[in-house]
Amino acid sequence: MSGRPRAVVAADLGAESGRVVLGRFDGTRVELTEVHRFPNGPRRVGGLLRWDLEHLWSQVRTGLAKAGDLAGRVDAVGVDSWGLDYGLLDAGGEPLADPVSYRDPRTRGVLAEAVRRVGAERLYAETGTQLMEVNTVYQLMAEADGGTLRDAATLLMMADLFHHRLSGATVSEHTAVSTTGAYDITRRAWATGLLDDLGVPTHMLPEVVDAGTDLGPVLPAALDHPAYAGARVIVPGAHDTASAVVSVPFVHPDAGYVSSGTWSLVGVETGAAVVTEAARTANLTNEGGVRGTVRLLRNCMGLWLLQECRRQWEREGRRYSYDDLVRLAESAPPSAGVVNPDHPGFVQPGDMPARIRDYCRRTGQPVPDGPGEVVRCVLDSLALGYRAAFDDIARVTGRPVPAVHIVGGGSRNTLLNRLTADATGLPVVTGPVEATALGNVLVQLMALGELSGLDEARAAVRAAARTGEVEPSDPDRWSDLYGRLREYAAADQEAALADERRS
Repeated sequence: MSGRPRAVVAADLGAESGRVVLGRFDGTRVELTEVHRFPNGPRRVGGLLRWDLEHLWSQVRTGLAKAGDLAGRVDAVGVDSWGLDYGLLDAGGEPLADPVSYRDPRTRGVLAEAVRRVGAERLYAETGTQLMEVNTVYQLMAEADGGTLRDAATLLMMADLFHHRLSGATVSEHTAVSTTGAYDITRRAWATGLLDDLGVPTHMLPEVVDAGTDLGPVLPAALDHPAYAGARVIVPGAHDTASAVVSVPFVHPDAGYVSSGTWSLVGVETGAAVVTEAARTANLTNEGGVRGTVRLLRNCMGLWLLQECRRQWEREGRRYSYDDLVRLAESAPPSAGVVNPDHPGFVQPGDMPARIRDYCRRTGQPVPDGPGEVVRCVLDSLALGYRAAFDDIARVTGRPVPAVHIVGGGSRNTLLNRLTADATGLPVVTGPVEATALGNVLVQLMALGELSGLDEARAAVRAAARTGEVEPSDPDRWSDLYGRLREYAAADQEAALADERRS
């Protein structure tokens, strides 16, 4: 520990919004100040759904400048983002094009083709990654025929595109790469043999580094600000969930977590990957964590369903805040119907309320009427999806989950927190809200020698972060709905397997 206060800056890029946060550490407590927030979202360009890289870079630089003005001196900066998506650079380090969003439909049918070529068992055995059509590997297969991959000198994951601009380094970080389905989580190396058999070039794959790696000084050409004269670019858990889990103040070593945002990442922290047939058939994924940990989890659709409902109602001239929608759902009766949040029909943007009503109609359930009932159906279904994930994780690992931590922006949703406690029958600890930015800051402080490791980092969280607790109640009403959710999820999985067999 240096004995002097430290200031580090975290840029946290989400699929719906981004934020830049100044973190100060006095040797005991971490204090966060959000200095800049901005909207984010893909746009359709040339028939593809793309992220606006220059807009994001401009917003990140604006936020870094604001943080520098406030701090006076900055020791380090790091960027995290969602997983799956990537950018391609030419030999001069310039982007070939804006990155394509994983929500673009270009990957439809590609997973089935991958299974036909190498088999689902091999896809899982060599990567430990949940088989999802949005995975990077299937994006690469979709792009392989166009020549862009052939022309690329380097592939970088989203957060690492910004580390490249800040430092000049062309490396990708382990936790982000582990989401791709193209990386062997056990060997900690690119699965080049698998990629060869899938027809994906490998010449552009970068060196993989660990969270906490110092990439060098902030380049003046990237950010000419006096506060950054001695600042280092330190890679956090570049995958936002990896950073978020760093800040989970675990009440029990076997406790589970839900990193709640556009996606809900529902899992536990382990010391080694669980790459078994039981884990594969349970649709669990292994993603890299910080300091040698592994996150065994399920990627669930999350608040994307609610976000898309809100956008649809806005298109219809009905404007609701998220607080408005929660209040409407609280006044609605408990759901008589349930949807599988991970149904393939919910992946793409569009009229989500109509899709939810149609799902209930097709499955012979009562159809929700009005925004309050639709939102209640979504939240009840998410809570039951969390229960299913934790039940499967406990079965695969042989370790019951004794409590649940909900972190991230979704932990503000008090109704979902209560429904999660009730549906799982487990106590729920909520917060920190800005878990990802806090975890990003903590990794930088570990790299600077201010914190010795995860235990000390989480002790700092417990000392400073606001958390709440929700005890379960009313467990009896969930049994029938849970049985239906499991039935519908199994039917959706069987339908996907049937499609794969037909291909």
